[in-house]
Amino acid sequence: MAAKFTTVETPFQRKYGGITFPAVLSPAMRTCTLPAAVKEQKSLLESLLQRQCAILFRGFDATATAADFNDVVEAFGYEELPYVGGPSTRTKVVRRVYTANDAPPHRKIHFHHEMSHVSSYPRKLFFFCEEEAAFGGETPILLSHIVYEKMKEKYPDFVEKLEKLGLIYTIFADEEDDNSSALGRGWKSMFHTEDKIVAQQRYITP
Repeated sequence: MAAKFTTVETPFQRKYGGITFPAVLSPAMRTCTLPAAVKEQKSLLESLLQRQCAILFRGFDATATAADFNDVVEAFGYEELPYVGGPSTRTKVVRRVYTANDAPPHRKIHFHHEMSHVSSYPRKLFFFCEEEAAFGGETPILLSHIVYEKMKEKYPDFVEKLEKLGLIYTIFADEEDDNSSALGRGWKSMFHTEDKIVAQQRYITP
């Protein structure tokens, strides 16, 4: 099987415990399309994800659209997780592709685990930029286990209490969406219902 990817380095990669984060891959040949490469060498990509936690694809079709990106997502063959219980207002662009957040650009989105407050949370996330921002616009990611290790070093008692007692989230949401807020999704659209009892049930067990 001919190699479809070549490993490259970028200035913003970081090393931790001998691991480079993220892995950065470019096409090994000019005729290589990303969806086809993913399908053919999915096992390689899975092993890279296990070892380096994230993959950045660079140098593929620069004119890619949201529909092209959807083809890449579907090439991995992962089961789609419905966006039920997420607090961000988002617009569906095409099939499995949504806007990241419909709030104004000046709203900051802090580090978070995507939908960690619901029982069925996504195991993998995909990001795609169709139009580069004039300034800012970065989507930084970090390794959660490093954050955990650092917290345990600095706040051992607090981390031990979390491990022992667990954590409960409570969401306070209006009925309708508020696109001026980064967390402005109303409970009706959040849980796909107009019945509060049904919404509460879906929050506990989606």
